[in-house]
Parts: sequence; structure tokens; C-alpha cells
Amino acid sequence: MVLDVYNIKGKKTKKQVKLPKEIFGISPNEHAVYLDVKQYLASQRLGTHKSKERGEVKGSRRKLRKQKGSGAARVGDIKNPIFRGGGRVFGPKPRKYQLKLNKKVKSLAKKSVFSSLFTKSNIIVIEDYKMDKPSTKAYNQILENFGIDNQKTLLTTNDNCKNIYLSSRNLKKSDVAQIENVNTYQLMNANKLIMMESSIKNLTELLK
Repeated sequence: MVLDVYNIKGKKTKKQVKLPKEIFGISPNEHAVYLDVKQYLASQRLGTHKSKERGEVKGSRRKLRKQKGSGAARVGDIKNPIFRGGGRVFGPKPRKYQLKLNKKVKSLAKKSVFSSLFTKSNIIVIEDYKMDKPSTKAYNQILENFGIDNQKTLLTTNDNCKNIYLSSRNLKKSDVAQIENVNTYQLMNANKLIMMESSIKNLTELLK
């Protein structure tokens, strides 16, 4: 399993990189991918939703009218849920949405997505490069060189390339992440995966 290495001008170099079969050549496990994406999306929820119930609404506990003889239905106090401004019945309460998932399942999910991207020829390997200062125009030019400026892209780096990350923030369809922090959702959300040459070597150690 070999891919050609390109430079940031979109031209093929004489170098090639060998991809580990145990990461890019497995049969994708869709259920593992589903579980990992589900866990990621669940962890994004704050769970701070809250509504006041009957005992928390401000108001008198006085009974509005006598129980019998009025000809109308019996009611309690003004905080009754059937009244406007009353408490809510079984309203939402703060809770945590985090899910537990085994490390092996998360690793299998990433391998499945990497393998799927490789099978569909959606992986581009480029030489390592750095930016002296943030420049959205310069980063967008790199994407244009590969003809993928209108597609969802994810660039993986080996180091914390802050200037590259800052350059991509204003581009809605572009994402940059350090290889050790990449999650399954980011991989699934990308149409094209751009990997720096050094990030592939580090990936092998991360997903052993």
C-alpha cells in the first residue's frame, strides 16, 4: 500500500510513503464508527437545560377556590401546571450525556474510516511544511493547487502547527488537527484527507 507524496504546489515528488495495512487496509466496521461518532456528538452537549417544576415556581400555596360547589374543576394553588406561569410537569433537568467506549473500539473506528478513505482514493500525502505567519489566502491557495478548495478537507499534522491552524479557521470547509487529536467524527466529515508525511509515521504508533 503505497501513495505518492506531493508538495504544497500540488505537484508530485519523487518520494512515496508506505501505508500500514493494519490501519489503511482493514475491512471497515460500520458499527464501531457509529458508536464513536455517537460518543463524540453526545460529549458536545452541555446538558445544562433546566425548567422549573411546581415546587420551584414563585407563587402562593393558597388554594384558589373551594374544592366543591363552584361548578368548575377542582384546582390547587397558582403554581398548578395547567395554569400559565405554573410549574412544568417532568421538565428537563441538568444531566451528563457522555458515553463510555472502550479504547479498542475507538481505535477500530478510526482504522475503519482511514481504510474507507484509502479505498475511495480520498487521501493526499504532502511534504511537511510550516507557515511563518497565519495567512488564509496562502492556505486556500494550497487547496486550490489540489483542486479541493470547494470540498470539506482535513489536514493532519505531526506537530502543533499553530499558524496553519489559524490560517484555516476562516475557511468553513477546512479543518486542521494534530494527528494525535484527530477523532472519528472529523475523519467522517471530510471529503478529502490531507496528511503530512510525518503524521503517517506517528499514526502507526498511536493506533498500534
